[in-house]
Amino acid sequence: MIRIATFRRTALAVQLMLSSFVAHQAHGAVNCGDTLSGAIPSRSAAADPGSDVMARLMSLGGAARDAAVTDEVLSGNVPAALRDLTPVTMGGTLAGGRTVDLVLCVTPDYLAVGSDADHVRVPLGLPAAARIADTLGFFLPTTRMVDAIYSQAELQLAPAPMKPTNQMTTTAYLLRHNDTVEGMVERVMPPLAALTAGQKKDVVLSNRLLSKRGKVAIYGWHRPNGRPIQPLSTVHGAYYADYSHGIRLVSQTAFVDGEAVALDEVLRDPELAQLVSSEGPVNAARLQASLH
Repeated sequence: MIRIATFRRTALAVQLMLSSFVAHQAHGAVNCGDTLSGAIPSRSAAADPGSDVMARLMSLGGAARDAAVTDEVLSGNVPAALRDLTPVTMGGTLAGGRTVDLVLCVTPDYLAVGSDADHVRVPLGLPAAARIADTLGFFLPTTRMVDAIYSQAELQLAPAPMKPTNQMTTTAYLLRHNDTVEGMVERVMPPLAALTAGQKKDVVLSNRLLSKRGKVAIYGWHRPNGRPIQPLSTVHGAYYADYSHGIRLVSQTAFVDGEAVALDEVLRDPELAQLVSSEGPVNAARLQASLH
């Protein structure tokens, strides 16, 4: 594991630890790879790099920027590395004593537009995030999934908060934060598809959204001690997105004891749901479809 911690504004401390142990041990024959990301269209050779895309969107925000980013993503303008899904273990022992090996397949970083060499992580409001996830065969994560992804990440980045001003939802702000994150990553040069976490809060699926219609659920931004800055919150409206938000995608196919199963079935199962949700069963497919 590679952990990067930030102290105050600029100082960085880097600790090199075992880099691939958690993400690739104990998964048996499960191989996420790019087999479950096939619904993402191929990236055109003529697609713009991320910096050019965002330069066009400097004056946009909210739903207008979300719409433009969604068009880019659904056309395939995402880094190749994001298609190489990473296994995350969420198995455990159920109440009756049954031991279950459960593996999820997740994007190694947050959703971005552009190429491997020039990309920008893109915050999105909930409707756009849910639409992209549904269209491409993914779910947004639950809070328990976010915790597992962070704990098993090969590269753990400490949060780098910016001043909470009225500019924090602007494209300029998100670009500044993306540059900060890229600088942290470049200090250690991990593999392109290394599972990376800690640099963003997650837009999540939560049963709270059933009673908080028109809101977005956010959670995470883990500190180096493993504790998240952001507890589960549904304060903001559904279209709200600031520089600190990220979109992690989880394949709708999971593996239970080595067998491919629908993650929606796992989330709805009264027993298995406890492995992937801290809120009990979640009707993820129906919930996510209702959000866009």
